[in-house]
Amino acid sequence: MAQLAFVDAHIHFWDLGDPRLTYSWLAPGVDHPILGNIDAIKFPLYAAEEFRRETAEDNVTKTVHVQAAIGTADPVDETRWLQEQADSTGLPHAIVAYADLKDPDVDRVLEQHVEASPLMRGIRDFSNGDFLTDPAFERGLSKLAARGLVCDIECFWQDMPKARDLAGRHPDAIVAVDHAGFPRERTDAYFADWKSGIRKLAEAENVVCKISGLGMGDFEWTVDSIRPWVLHCIEAFGAERCVMGTNWPVDKLFSSYGAVVDAYAGILSDFSHDEQVALFSGNAERIFRI
Repeated sequence: MAQLAFVDAHIHFWDLGDPRLTYSWLAPGVDHPILGNIDAIKFPLYAAEEFRRETAEDNVTKTVHVQAAIGTADPVDETRWLQEQADSTGLPHAIVAYADLKDPDVDRVLEQHVEASPLMRGIRDFSNGDFLTDPAFERGLSKLAARGLVCDIECFWQDMPKARDLAGRHPDAIVAVDHAGFPRERTDAYFADWKSGIRKLAEAENVVCKISGLGMGDFEWTVDSIRPWVLHCIEAFGAERCVMGTNWPVDKLFSSYGAVVDAYAGILSDFSHDEQVALFSGNAERIFRI
C-alpha cells in the first residue's frame, strides 16, 4: 500500500450500454492493435464504483479521466456522461476529452466541452500520421492553449523531436506525452533510441511526461523491468514535469492496481519527500488544476 496520496493522471471509465456513446475498441470480436485480445477488460460498465473497489487500499485522492469513447458521433457526449458520473459519484476530478484539433470548427467543439463540464481540462486528439507538423493541428493547438487546456498526445520515440519543435513553437501550450511515449519494445537498442527521444522531447519546457501504461509494452513487467524507464523520464524532465498514472483498467490486463502504485512508490523511494509528493500528486494537481 502506498502511504502517499496518489493522483492517478490517466484512467478510463465507460458504459457500453449508453446509446450516446461508442467504444469501437471494446466491441465484441475486436482485438486491440497492440495488445491483441483484451476481452478480459471488456466490462459492460467500468466507472466509479468499480474503480473504487479496486483502489480502496491505495490512497487514491484524485483522478484524471482520459478519453475512452472512440467512434462517438458527438465527442461532447462523453464529457456530458462523465459530468453525470462526477455529479453522482465524485469521480473523476478532471476530464481530458476528445476533439479533432485539425477540424476548422474545433473552437466550437472546445466551447461545447467546456460548457458541458467544469472539470474539462484537456484534449487527447489521437491523430495518426505526421500530425505533429500539420498546420491544421497547430491551429487547433493554438485554440486549445488559448483556453488553458492541456494537449495529450501519443508520441513514439521516432517523433519526439517533432513534438519538441511543435511545443517550442507554442510556448503557451501545455503538451502531455502519454504513457512515457508508449515504449513498445524492451530491447537494449530500443531503450537507447527511446532515451534519446525522451531527452530531446524534454528540451521543450512546456512538455510534461505521463509515466503510465508501461504494462502495454511489457506484459509481464516487474518493478525492476520498469524502473529504468520511470527513472529516465524523471531524469530527463525533472521531478516537477512528470505525473504518474495507471492507464486503469486497461493495464489491469497485466497486474493489480496496487502492484502498479506500490511499484511506483518503491522506484521513487530514494527521492526526497517533496519530490515524491510532487510526482505522486502535486504535479498532476497543478497541471490539471484539481
